[in-house]
Amino acid sequence: MVLVKERKTKIIDDFKVHARDTGSAEVQIAILTERINTLGDHFKAHKKDFHSRRGLLTMVGKRRRLLNYLKSKDIKKYEGILEKLSLRK
Repeated sequence: MVLVKERKTKIIDDFKVHARDTGSAEVQIAILTERINTLGDHFKAHKKDFHSRRGLLTMVGKRRRLLNYLKSKDIKKYEGILEKLSLRK
């Protein structure tokens, strides 16, 4: 379930705030969304993998907390990232 390095760098390039940004809330949300989507495909093949399902739920919770943080700091960036990643709130 690990992201390929090229895919991860592309996500960082798409969502970075400044030139050397790798850890802003926007980048973290985008990377978590990609990992969550990848795990969704995994669960279609492995329906009884409950240990990974717990990891998925922790990732969803972390993404939710990051989105709440971004919403409290900058509502425009929050709405923009929801639109870009096609997430619903």
